[in-house]
Amino acid sequence: MSAPDVVVIGGGPSGSAAATLLAQNGHKVELFERERFPRFHIGESLIPHTYHTLKRLGLLDKMKGSHFIKKYSVQFVNERGKLSEPFYFVDHEPHESSQTWQVRRSEFDHALLNNARDHGVAVHEGARVLEVLFEGSRAVGVRVKPADGPERIVKSKVVVDASGQSSLIIDRLNLREWDPVLKKAAVWTYWKGAYRDIGRDEGATIVLQTQGKKGWFWYIPLHDDILSVGVVAGYDYLFQNREAKDLESIYFEEVARCPGLQPRLANAQRCDVFRAQKEYSYRAKKAAGDGWVLVGDAFGFLDPLYSSGVLLALTSARMAADCISDALADEDVSESRLRAWEPEYTKGMDRMRRLVCEFYEGLNFGKLVRRNPDRKGLITDVLIGNLFKDDIDDLWPLIEDLKRDEAKSESMKPLMV
Repeated sequence: MSAPDVVVIGGGPSGSAAATLLAQNGHKVELFERERFPRFHIGESLIPHTYHTLKRLGLLDKMKGSHFIKKYSVQFVNERGKLSEPFYFVDHEPHESSQTWQVRRSEFDHALLNNARDHGVAVHEGARVLEVLFEGSRAVGVRVKPADGPERIVKSKVVVDASGQSSLIIDRLNLREWDPVLKKAAVWTYWKGAYRDIGRDEGATIVLQTQGKKGWFWYIPLHDDILSVGVVAGYDYLFQNREAKDLESIYFEEVARCPGLQPRLANAQRCDVFRAQKEYSYRAKKAAGDGWVLVGDAFGFLDPLYSSGVLLALTSARMAADCISDALADEDVSESRLRAWEPEYTKGMDRMRRLVCEFYEGLNFGKLVRRNPDRKGLITDVLIGNLFKDDIDDLWPLIEDLKRDEAKSESMKPLMV
């Protein structure tokens, strides 16, 4: 068997998408996934700008014909239980891309992996990559243990690490930088029979703040009458001084602090175990080196507040795959060529991160929109994942003005007593 042009480590959304796009461009690709699909994964809510990569992958018709719940909007519920005006995506961007989906990741990821096969990618499930092979600073292939055979060496011109948070390259080269601000954790489970809206609000993602703004819950309606409901808060707040408490106790203590959530779960039955993920926001110091590239969670992960995980996975895969194709065509897979996509991608990632941080610092979306009704589209742009247009940066002065006025109002309160 001749050596592939590209080896991809990991069959999640970023790995499957990168492999498919490279194969579409005529490159020989082998993908190694340590698990066998379908498998569980969190991160069920898509945002609209996943549409463009799904279209290139040839998956739109399958998504349109699927049983996944259609998602048209995002809503916010404050700590007192007051529901915000919905952010309807199509009102801002009247295109079919403004309708997206709430997916069960086991099914969605399996479809992406099978799509890679359909495009000619040699997919190996149950195959564990043991190490990335280097000659000097250049990645030249992998050492892999297939499920049904002895270890083997697979050489390639480029290695794409899409192995998620357990990235082989990020740890080997000591590239991981934990986010100094977003030190969050999550606890979640699934419910059957929980309240859901009707009509075009049925599939809305709802973000519900807890009292004291210590954290927030996601509320994501899935098919088969299942709701994904999880709490995100500071790691120290959720887990320190609660060592003796199990995940169930921690979860329900936070439900008790969330007036907007309690009536939604009143007649529901829990239908799965409790799960947790801790301190997960980080980024690599660089996205590529000589002969290697990081995509998806292998490069970095943001807080799940605006459901950006799959978008960033697919976007990084698309941008990196195009860059790799150009580099292979020119027979130059140096670091400078393979990092060419990185500045634009991180610019978009930084914009999403800033809006996440503003939320945790107390940004009130309702107040912001009421003050600037003509600029509601700037917020919606971020919520739909349109992160790569420069006028989004016009949003930040508006937020700063609101924060200054709120601080001034707060400082005047003693004088008004």
